[in-house]
Amino acid sequence: MATERKSDHYSSQLFPKNLLHNSHFNTNSPLLSTLNVLQLLLVLVLCTTTFAAFSQSIVKTLPGYAGDLPFKLETGYVSVGEWNDVHLFYYFIESEGDPELDPLILWLTGGPGCSSFCGLAYEIGPIQFDTEHFDGKFPNLTLNPFSWTKVASIIFLDAPVGTGFSYADYAESYVVDDLLAATDNYNFLLKWLMDHPKYLSNKLYVGGDSYSGIIVPIIVQKIYDGNSEGYILGNPLTSQHDDKNARIEFAHRLALLSDKLYESIKHNCHGEYVNIDPNNAPCIKDLTLVTECLANLDTAQILEPNCAYASRNSSKLKWDRRFIEEEPTDLLLLTVVPKFWCRGTIEKWVRCNESLSYTEDVFTSLDYHRNLSHTSLRALVYSGDHDMTIPYLGTHKWIEALNLTVDEEWRPWFLDGQNGGYTMSYGGGHTAPEYKPKEALAMIESRKWWSPVSMVVVVVAGIDGGGVAGVAGRCKWGRGRSKSQEG
Repeated sequence: MATERKSDHYSSQLFPKNLLHNSHFNTNSPLLSTLNVLQLLLVLVLCTTTFAAFSQSIVKTLPGYAGDLPFKLETGYVSVGEWNDVHLFYYFIESEGDPELDPLILWLTGGPGCSSFCGLAYEIGPIQFDTEHFDGKFPNLTLNPFSWTKVASIIFLDAPVGTGFSYADYAESYVVDDLLAATDNYNFLLKWLMDHPKYLSNKLYVGGDSYSGIIVPIIVQKIYDGNSEGYILGNPLTSQHDDKNARIEFAHRLALLSDKLYESIKHNCHGEYVNIDPNNAPCIKDLTLVTECLANLDTAQILEPNCAYASRNSSKLKWDRRFIEEEPTDLLLLTVVPKFWCRGTIEKWVRCNESLSYTEDVFTSLDYHRNLSHTSLRALVYSGDHDMTIPYLGTHKWIEALNLTVDEEWRPWFLDGQNGGYTMSYGGGHTAPEYKPKEALAMIESRKWWSPVSMVVVVVAGIDGGGVAGVAGRCKWGRGRSKSQEG
């Protein structure tokens, strides 16, 4: 029964469109080892039967957390694919506020191939590791006071297949690309909602960070016929070329490159730092100097040491990015890691699966954003201001290319009486909620960005001493030049 899978082999026809319209479908510890995380995650799936199209379990306790969980956690599988041979694993956490009225968010993690457990435990979920009191044994868990589940119900999805606990019945079904991954995620959402009809009336948002900037807009375009509300993107990859190309200007703005070197590389490379002419010796020489200047930086948060053990927040502890084309660095792996099995579904859980059979065939999602800009959907795009993996400069560039009409000019963003300017603020990294959780919650909690027909752009930042600063702007979907990026 195994056949080559294609994105158009099965799609929105899984559920007739009239069914959608007739419903209310509005649509850190540096010492934590992979084995520790494995032991915790194993508990989440042991009781889940994995061979049905739908299977789920309510998890009431977790090892490392004293007492019953004060929030509703459901884990399970939803099977997708023409033959239901792809089984996508999810963690669902019901809103701790008003589940009947609060939005529902489908959240994807980047990579591609990084488990959504990253988003749950390190970014926007209700639990986090107690890194301050870790004794080298089994980690204790604490509540995250800045969890987004205080204002929304969230589905954390392990996708694409081969990520986290998600698996397939046939080897051929592990072969996936951007369009097929988006189709699988879309069909997962349809099936999950049909199995959880109480959430059909909740406002639906699709969100994600990093590489999910490619996948999320594709899903949202598919969902639009079902009348979703909008989407959320954090430090999103949008253009494989432009986002990488923006790193040189970003590095210069933060004084990581000298004026002399920056002017030289601009002149010699003609503004092209990705697709280099192999015969352009002066450009190659300048790029070699740039590589030497930036070699010891943690590109996901340039203020963090480039050493897994030196900082609890170092991105290399928990985030391996295929996008930045670096060799993976994981000092947390034990010498011997036993082969964990989840009832025969996967051999070993890894945070980021870098051996996926994955083809990156969508090189830019800008056309999807452009299509969505002609709808009534709402969008929130945020970036950490010290992220050099996907610099905010590249994000500004593609937003400006949409030619949106400005509704509200750039302005200081205040929290707890602190504010800062666009060019002076600093603090946020590649996964902004990981580095600035309080600010990220305040951002998502604000009802302003939920106002009709708007895109809100936020730079998450901070001031020494734990304060907060930043800038934000709002653009109406529509024609006309956007000035909100002129800062």
